[in-house]
Amino acid sequence: MSKQSSRPPSKSSFPAPVVLTTSEQVAQLCEKLRHEPFVTIDTEFVRERTYWPQLCLVQLGGAEDVALIDACAPGLDLAPLAELLADPHCVKVFHASRQDLEIFLHLFGTLPVNVFDTQIAAMVAGFGDQVGYDSLVGSLTGLGIDKAHRFSDWAARPLSKAQLSYAAADVTHLRTVYEKLHSQLQAQGRLDWVKSEHAELADPTTFRPDPRGLWKKLKARTNNRRMLAVLRELAAWREGAAQKLDLPRQRVIRDESLLEIAAVRPATIAGLTRIRGVNASFAEGALGAEVLAAVVQGEQVPEQELPVAPGKKKAERPKAPAGVVGLLKVLLAERCESHRVAPKLLASAEELERLAAGERDLPLLRGWRADVFGREAEELLAGKLGLSIRDGALQVAPQSTPQVSAGASGAS
Repeated sequence: MSKQSSRPPSKSSFPAPVVLTTSEQVAQLCEKLRHEPFVTIDTEFVRERTYWPQLCLVQLGGAEDVALIDACAPGLDLAPLAELLADPHCVKVFHASRQDLEIFLHLFGTLPVNVFDTQIAAMVAGFGDQVGYDSLVGSLTGLGIDKAHRFSDWAARPLSKAQLSYAAADVTHLRTVYEKLHSQLQAQGRLDWVKSEHAELADPTTFRPDPRGLWKKLKARTNNRRMLAVLRELAAWREGAAQKLDLPRQRVIRDESLLEIAAVRPATIAGLTRIRGVNASFAEGALGAEVLAAVVQGEQVPEQELPVAPGKKKAERPKAPAGVVGLLKVLLAERCESHRVAPKLLASAEELERLAAGERDLPLLRGWRADVFGREAEELLAGKLGLSIRDGALQVAPQSTPQVSAGASGAS
């Protein structure tokens, strides 16, 4: 999860983990856990050779139970686990939950409900950006986590005692972490902040990106909109093929080959075979035919619907004065420090540039972000707020006489 802790591994007071290999065991445990206020959850999986993650182990921590569900056990029915994850009365506690949630969405067709992510909560509570599990455990409990089995092959059987101990640690200490974080956030009045941050984790589109938007990640260094249209179709085709074949995207066809195909736009099998990384068997087979069809589809996109290079829109935005952006960064740093909130949660550098350039439809101007930083940022831009240094510390105070708007130059 994060860098290995320098503290020694802890002597856990939790019971020894129990490995569940039958459907009856899973059903009994999940029924019991459904009646508890919260359960801690983690997963172990492998994904190197597949598009979809292959679930190998599910770790569950209850008030009296530490259980490891062997997802590789033949004939295992995980329906009771799906029911537990769907129960709105039991909080499901994860750390850095995105990959775990993606697995459950693929496996059960729906996301777990009432999720609490301790990594997100820690950012809100002031533990820094994307704090790792072992670091968070160390900070809140004083104990260390042995991460020696971080890169184990979790699909191999049998699992060693050391692997099982490692897997169990990811849900045992998480119970203490959750209780302490929840108590701290409640005292700070920030549980609603965390709830708003968790909303994204309840949206399936977070884990199922639009295939027609994936071309932007390929970073084509061109403003040729026709090429970008072809690349858009190719990237969307590859995503569907990778899912259907259950292969990593790069195993279907590499990024470099997609970019070259979009640039050359071959119309025949012979032309396709001349692309670097495309062999004759691929070009002459079903996948080759699909690639050529995607090229044709991109060629037929109407002129007015051609995509624009992502960087072009940014370049067309009015450029804010560097000094204005610098002042916003100073205010952001001070407010993050005084409120003990991770800067990444409040605003990105790009958002500050957009704010300074006159944009107002920004997350930092809504909800708790506006309370902590956004409204004061607007006041700073309007000349109603001043920054000064007194006794070596930054002071933020209203201006007695409003000055010329700091955002006036270049903001229109």
